[in-house]
Amino acid sequence: MYDLIVRGGLIVDGSGEAPVEGDIAVSDGRIVAVGKVEGEAREEIDARGLAVTPGFVDIHTHYDGQVTWDAHLTPSCWHGVTTVVFGNCGVGFAPVRPDHHDYLISLMESVEDIPGTALAEGIEWEWETFPEFMDAVAKRKLAMDVAAQVPHGAVRTYVMGERGAENEPATPEDIEAMAAIVREGMQAGALGFSTSRTLMHKAANGDPMPGTFAAEDELFGLGRVLGELDTGIFELAPVGAAGEDVIGARKEMDWMRRLSAEIRRPVSFAMLQVDAEPTLWRDLLDEAQQAVAEGAEVYPQTAGRPFGMLVGHQTEYHPFRDRPSYEALADLPFDERIARLKEPAVREAILKEKVEYDDPMAAFVMASFHKLFPLGEKPNYEPCQEDSIAGIAEREDRSPEEVLYDCMLGQDGRELLLFPLLNYSDGNCDPIYEMIQHPRAVLGLGDGGAHCGIICDASIPTFMLSHWVRDRKRGPKLPVELVVKRMTSDTANLYGLRDRGLIEPGYKADLNLIDLDEVALHLPEMVFDLPAGGRRLVQRADGYRYTLVSGEVTMRDGAPTGVLPGRLVRGEQVPPAA
Repeated sequence: MYDLIVRGGLIVDGSGEAPVEGDIAVSDGRIVAVGKVEGEAREEIDARGLAVTPGFVDIHTHYDGQVTWDAHLTPSCWHGVTTVVFGNCGVGFAPVRPDHHDYLISLMESVEDIPGTALAEGIEWEWETFPEFMDAVAKRKLAMDVAAQVPHGAVRTYVMGERGAENEPATPEDIEAMAAIVREGMQAGALGFSTSRTLMHKAANGDPMPGTFAAEDELFGLGRVLGELDTGIFELAPVGAAGEDVIGARKEMDWMRRLSAEIRRPVSFAMLQVDAEPTLWRDLLDEAQQAVAEGAEVYPQTAGRPFGMLVGHQTEYHPFRDRPSYEALADLPFDERIARLKEPAVREAILKEKVEYDDPMAAFVMASFHKLFPLGEKPNYEPCQEDSIAGIAEREDRSPEEVLYDCMLGQDGRELLLFPLLNYSDGNCDPIYEMIQHPRAVLGLGDGGAHCGIICDASIPTFMLSHWVRDRKRGPKLPVELVVKRMTSDTANLYGLRDRGLIEPGYKADLNLIDLDEVALHLPEMVFDLPAGGRRLVQRADGYRYTLVSGEVTMRDGAPTGVLPGRLVRGEQVPPAA
């Protein structure tokens, strides 16, 4: 008698092989049979007409705080994710001295745009050391599995105090003390160590975050801990990740290759197409492939769609900010503000005002109408140039400001516009298509739980299935078996989670049952459901009929079942065959 049999689904098993119809039997949270399964089970699910995939493994999230108050880790649970890894980009909440709580909150708020008030209200500081943090997470009842990395920013601040926060060079004694903490964290079950070197990541006072300018003796001194223990990944946001220093981005690859070859551990870095040098990503992929001959494992981590921000009346960046007639209405309740903005006299007054923008991002947006696209009720993440605000304005013989103003009032003021800062230099997703297929690239950068006021890229798994597999019109599509492999076995194996990501006997019974004809994204919406009423953008999806974690149904038709089988994953997991 099995615990569960999933009958008659189209099995996309995570290996990259072509889908086949079959059954899946589950007992004790593990897959025990695949194919034609005879016998009975305590529960059966009819999967005819549905694709059955492994649960998605999202390796780049920032749920370090949210995991302490949200059992479901929304919005990731709505998009088929059954395992998340947090502690990316060098930011996190452990280790931490009692007098540094506010500093680490402010760092996370500044770097990852998670409201500090929500973090201050939601986190119960039950730890100081990294092992104590892991123990605190392990006590939580969760709807999915979670795993952590040791963050450089927290480690540096813990050891060096203000010297660390101010990016002073680390002494040999500092490096030894930091290495001891990294070792302690890895032995407590961390899956890796993370850092950030991009100037886009700044502390609340505007200074680069701790570790940004770490010298090689520090980077290698901490990375060698992974080599000594023969476990874990070295993850980073490198110089030039956001296009701020393309020369530096090329130099980064040199030390990453040497570090990986020396410690015999994988190094993964954020890589996106940048407007300053639109083909740099291809060179970095080639170098990562060439590094294999040196014994290095370097994995550029990329996103499955344009990477930027959303613009609207509820988002953090508002293009009409600083205009006096708009600012006079800014504090009104949302519906009242929208009603006033629809008044012809108000519209005319705002559009007449010309200002010098205090907010450099608002100034950039208002100078880049060719890169600003209405997202639409059915979100379009690969728009044509003629769909831009500039394109519409030219076609309708109106000013771009008028077009933008009217677009933003669409859908009762909830319309959003896509402003792709990265991954869209060519005005299409063809470079992303190449990245996804490259053998060294790994899919990530969804930033679940972060950038709450400007993006919601935790929904990328659904975009991969809807856009790349089914709907793309501006270029070739991708086979479902490749897309699923990229989100399951590839990400799981990179982080040493070799007990999941495949539908084979012995593997964890983390599964999605998906209607591939119906899978689709909703328009992102702003909600205020974080602790202390904090705001965040979320994006729901259609088409997910069931999500299972360890053989238990955690989501049904997009709604939580209340079952919480998720756990903290400590350390690398061996494959069933071992």
